[in-house]
Amino acid sequence: MKASLKGRYANEKNTAGATLVVNAGDVKLRASMSDATFVDGPSLNGLTLAVEKPGFFIVDYDVPKKDFRFQFMNTVRVAEMPLELTYSHSRGDNRTAVEGAFMFDSANTVSANYVLGTRNCKLKYSYVHGGDTTFEQCYDWGKMAWDFAISRRVYDDVFKATYQTSNSDLALEWSRNSKFNGTFKISAYMNLAEESKNPKIIAESSWDLEI
Repeated sequence: MKASLKGRYANEKNTAGATLVVNAGDVKLRASMSDATFVDGPSLNGLTLAVEKPGFFIVDYDVPKKDFRFQFMNTVRVAEMPLELTYSHSRGDNRTAVEGAFMFDSANTVSANYVLGTRNCKLKYSYVHGGDTTFEQCYDWGKMAWDFAISRRVYDDVFKATYQTSNSDLALEWSRNSKFNGTFKISAYMNLAEESKNPKIIAESSWDLEI
């Protein structure tokens, strides 16, 4: 059994959560809890149960909302190149999305995401330079705008910058994934169109444990 503890610290609110994972053959059973599960005594608030077969399907059940979410994944080969397909459906808000990612090679990937019945469609191109620097550009048909991102890995650290042209939002991130000290991410968000460019700071950390 594996356990994961997570904490999130923001300007206005701090939150925490925990996840328990049990391997049952090639299927994983997962229970996720937020701080709402334990505030004012144990409750079902913030509790989600899931069954997952990695690379094939995930079924999530939101206990307090009594809502199911289904996700199915598959990989096919087109001209000897992998095409990853994902289908997801949330019963509560009746939302269905399809996604595909086509890898031309280890450096070039084109992906698309579409929410059925809406204008929410995104097309993204990703290029990996030298194995450690990634450039991404994404066009959002719903917003009729571009998003850009660049990230660079330096040993265990990843530095990333993202800019959304639709609302002039700039995000800077620093994350680290360590087998010994867990993972953390520090993010700063600011709107460049506002006169007061005070950044919103968020720090997230998690630790994985074997039980």
